[in-house]
Amino acid sequence: MANIVLVYLLIVASATMALGQGTRVGFYSKTCPRAESIVASAVKSAFQSNPTIAPGLLRMHFHDCFVNGCDASILIDGTNTEKTAGPNRLLRGYEVIDDAKKQIEAVCPGVVSCADIVALAARDSVVVTGGASWAVPTGRRDGLVSLASDTSNLPGFRDSVDVQKQKFLDKGLNTQDLVALVGGHTIGTSACQFFSYRLYNFSNGGPDPSISPSFVSQLQTLCPQGGDGSKRIGLDNGSENKFDNSFFANLRDGKGILESDQKLWTDASTKTFVQRFLGLTFKVEFGKSMVKMSNIEVKTGTVGEIRKVCSAIN
Repeated sequence: MANIVLVYLLIVASATMALGQGTRVGFYSKTCPRAESIVASAVKSAFQSNPTIAPGLLRMHFHDCFVNGCDASILIDGTNTEKTAGPNRLLRGYEVIDDAKKQIEAVCPGVVSCADIVALAARDSVVVTGGASWAVPTGRRDGLVSLASDTSNLPGFRDSVDVQKQKFLDKGLNTQDLVALVGGHTIGTSACQFFSYRLYNFSNGGPDPSISPSFVSQLQTLCPQGGDGSKRIGLDNGSENKFDNSFFANLRDGKGILESDQKLWTDASTKTFVQRFLGLTFKVEFGKSMVKMSNIEVKTGTVGEIRKVCSAIN
């Protein structure tokens, strides 16, 4: 009987690890108790100098987790690494991760993974912009592989809701998680080149009909046809530096910048959650979905490594 129970426990433990649940809150409480405060300090300092760092770090964690799990493979330098792929070329905040890692290595060498630093920095970026905090499970290890070709499954700005839902479902995330995590666009900007096609000759020679007519005129002024495609516009009109739920109000009002974002309002299956997040639940639900995302295909135990320098495999 004892042997049967032992086998059962081993099976459960293996399944739990396979689901990426080998992490836990307070993983470094004894081995590196200052780790989380060091990361928070690094993020706060960088944000005070450059507020665009916050959305950059949040996106970095998202882009890392969706490609081979949350393993800091996004940080690795090289000719054809994830960092060089199209969706990742405009990410920012790498220097903040490097700064936190350097400080942590000085007090706890070889203990804290770069993957955990990225997860913590994402949470701290939300906090410095006015969002709610959440407990981040830690204990991830760093991946050994980083290939630009693996980024094809990242959600895209032209994706239909069905495609978005499938990409999230493939990572164990449901429709509510999708809407909550896209709500991270409440901070940050997008370049004109990623949405200006919606303003000119989108359908029947006119703009995307899902955009409010008055907002079309505003965007056309900011992103004129044939203008500077690299010019950046706030993803949450009127509130791009504050983590709040006004992003969802903008979707309701036809003021979503990215086509994929605005579709969350026009599709019945996601509109329900957009309406829900117009209330007071968004900040809390965002944290819950971030915890789920941060456990995607994590490497724990003896899998992977603890990098000495985040941009290079040991």
